[in-house]
Amino acid sequence: MRQIVLDTETTGLSAATGDRIIEIGCVELLHRKLTGNNKHFYLNPGRDSHEDALRVHGISNEFLRDKPKFEVVADELMDYLAGAEIIIHNAQFDVGFLNKELELMGRGPLSEVVGSVTDSLAMAKEMFPGKRNSLDALCDRLEVDNSGRTLHGALLDAELLADVYINMTRGQDALLIDVGAEDQDEGGETPRLDLSGFDLPVLLANEQEDTEHQDLLKQIDKSSGGKTLWRNIEKTVV
Repeated sequence: MRQIVLDTETTGLSAATGDRIIEIGCVELLHRKLTGNNKHFYLNPGRDSHEDALRVHGISNEFLRDKPKFEVVADELMDYLAGAEIIIHNAQFDVGFLNKELELMGRGPLSEVVGSVTDSLAMAKEMFPGKRNSLDALCDRLEVDNSGRTLHGALLDAELLADVYINMTRGQDALLIDVGAEDQDEGGETPRLDLSGFDLPVLLANEQEDTEHQDLLKQIDKSSGGKTLWRNIEKTVV
């Protein structure tokens, strides 16, 4: 499975009002392993960055003056992304900008090129409800070293997000076994792993863990306005 972790930097927050992409960073994963086959572009947006954006990415307008326009690198970028699962933190933002750049060229949206788009921010919100889920917060929570990130940079952020994504999804394949073609059945499918012979211990939560769990449930219930399923079940049982 080929995945591309992608990040952009822009002149501002709104592609609809004329802001443009100034940097694109892409990191390739093949079967969840970093390949080193990355892509990185600085782009001339044809306009200056807003002051707030400059404070975020630190890429000066003068630095971008001699860089290529998006349309110059578009074919190379789309060929690189073709058919892959694209992983983006807050995907709506980056995809919106990429679609606008493609639209200005008279081309179709990104969805016509890539296999799918996965929003790692949406994943993080499901995994860590009620917590901060910025890239920096996830790096701290998942012990990914982001000490070199003083300013936002598309390639650096894509590299960090790749590590974060691997950590967030670690274990999803833990019960799979590595089998060769000779171990597959006639239909070409990998046989299921029989766990019936394993003695799997049950680890009960201690008092502190149980208290923290109850506190988290209360936070989720409060955020939902008291509409969580388990609270409704408790009321029914009582």
